[in-house]
Amino acid sequence: MTSRKAHRPVLAAMLRGAANKCMSCGQGKVFKGFLKNAHACSHCGQEFHHHRADDAPPYFTITIVGHIIIPALLAVEVLWHPAIWIHMSLWLPLTIILALVLMRPIKGALIGLQWALYMHGFDPDSEDDLPVVPASSPAIVERLS
Repeated sequence: MTSRKAHRPVLAAMLRGAANKCMSCGQGKVFKGFLKNAHACSHCGQEFHHHRADDAPPYFTITIVGHIIIPALLAVEVLWHPAIWIHMSLWLPLTIILALVLMRPIKGALIGLQWALYMHGFDPDSEDDLPVVPASSPAIVERLS
């Protein structure tokens, strides 16, 4: 017998997460620091602590920033041929600022995606999805000796 889970809208959850709003109620905040997520929503109690965004937010941020900065840099170089110091003074700060601006909304959107798809602890019907660490077996102990 399988239980039917309520549909959670993916796009709405990702947009709420990107806006630092709770994916469930849209009222509470997801983050309590720049990238430190709150343990749970202050409005509805939805827990966020078990999400597993891991390295995905920096990966997506690097990909998006690279797809914005590199074509712009190449266009400026082809059109105006500025000196290297102009490139450095323009593109380095712009890259850093863009990465910092995008990191938090991307992480919030990924947490929203996990919530909408009942992933990584957001499914109330599932067991804990952390990998089980087996008790030390004789074969492992024997190899280590």
